[in-house]
Amino acid sequence: MEKLCSLIIFPFVLFCVLGPISGEIRTGYHNLNVAARLRALSSKPAELQDENRGRNPWTLQVLHREHLIPGNSTFEERFRARLERESGRVEALNRRVENKLSQDLVGGMKKVDDFGSEVMSGMIEGSGEYFTRIGVGTPAREQYMVLDTGSDVVWVQCQPCNDCYDQADPVFDPSYSASFTSVSCTSAVCSELEISDCNSRGCAYQVAYGDGSYSVGSFATETLTFGRTTVQNVGIGCGHDNQGLFVGAGGLLGLGAGRLSFPTQLGSYGKVFSYCLVDRDSESTGYLDFGPEAQARAGSGSVFTPFFRNPRLSTFYYVPLTHISVGGLMVSLPQKVFQFDETGRGGVIVDSGTAVTRLQSDAYIAMRDAFVVGMSHLPRAEGMSIFDTCYDLSGQETVSVPAIGFHFINGASLSLPARNCLIPVDSMGTFCLAFAPTSGSLSIIGNIQQQGVRVSFDSVNSLVGFALNQC
Repeated sequence: MEKLCSLIIFPFVLFCVLGPISGEIRTGYHNLNVAARLRALSSKPAELQDENRGRNPWTLQVLHREHLIPGNSTFEERFRARLERESGRVEALNRRVENKLSQDLVGGMKKVDDFGSEVMSGMIEGSGEYFTRIGVGTPAREQYMVLDTGSDVVWVQCQPCNDCYDQADPVFDPSYSASFTSVSCTSAVCSELEISDCNSRGCAYQVAYGDGSYSVGSFATETLTFGRTTVQNVGIGCGHDNQGLFVGAGGLLGLGAGRLSFPTQLGSYGKVFSYCLVDRDSESTGYLDFGPEAQARAGSGSVFTPFFRNPRLSTFYYVPLTHISVGGLMVSLPQKVFQFDETGRGGVIVDSGTAVTRLQSDAYIAMRDAFVVGMSHLPRAEGMSIFDTCYDLSGQETVSVPAIGFHFINGASLSLPARNCLIPVDSMGTFCLAFAPTSGSLSIIGNIQQQGVRVSFDSVNSLVGFALNQC
């Protein structure tokens, strides 16, 4: 019999009722097509198309990492590399929080040569999973850029390049751009930089990374072109000294909530933006929308919850997560496990650069234990790396998985599809729960849990929206 899924909504809980599964009806479960997931592991990335085909002039195509990586590596090799990047990303985010809060306590302005506070693109740490392509300068020269909601500063590698890593396109040369304008040390935009200094070129910037990678150079204003849209006088970093393994990207498009982020600099057109992050093991591509199209998409089929800014960490989008449900039942959690305290530590952010959702240990253990009970009908497998809850699904066609739900302070709920909760870690049928505990203060809703979900950020009304099946 065909399996049917209908939604039943009760206060604070979203249930999915599935049709007959092994002769029974399960409430609070979703189906996972194991066979289809394993077949997708050997698929090739989609060919790049015109990113505006059928879309509006404020739309960018979003690509996953495999578009820029040559070679014939196995899924297992790619997955292990992802986990290495992932661990570094989370460590660097938490270190940034600690460094910034400690800096606030002692006071003082950081300078470029201090290499202190970490304003990260996080590309080596995992945010380099998703890219877009924009034009820089006049005439526009195309560059791959990493998308990152955990960063503000927009930057590209620039000539003259004292130390540049390899990238897919020629390094941007500002001497050939009619719209490149250096920024003075006394300008308002220079004062917005978290790490700034003054040199012979004017205002200098630095973005530093948890693994020692960095970009240092001149700050300027430049024209950026994306889709069929040209945006003038965008503050960008022009990196003359850069170090790191950035997978062919020419720089970073910061999508954070700070005053130098790309959405903020867009003004009214950046007040609302949305993205769809595709499954990195699929053949499809996603998109990033700004302007009227993003507003229209944000209002279609989304559930909204407030986002708020930590006054000491303006970059991040914090959301008021209060509960987690498993299989339609609320998990018992400490009352303040997801709140940040008077020092600015703690809280939950939505981050495009972190892959695996990280929860405070007490919350993770409670959620995991409830999930294990709900998965008792399936055989266990050994854990691997950061994953301690794995299953042997080899030979299975479709299995039922307890639905994991995020529940927010205003009653909004997001019930995650099974494919966003249980992911393959090898090509033989081992699947693991795609959550992990964090040793830091920050909890993070990662991009595996966001895949296939349209995520919208509305800074006018301070709302984050989630829409299932709208990509």
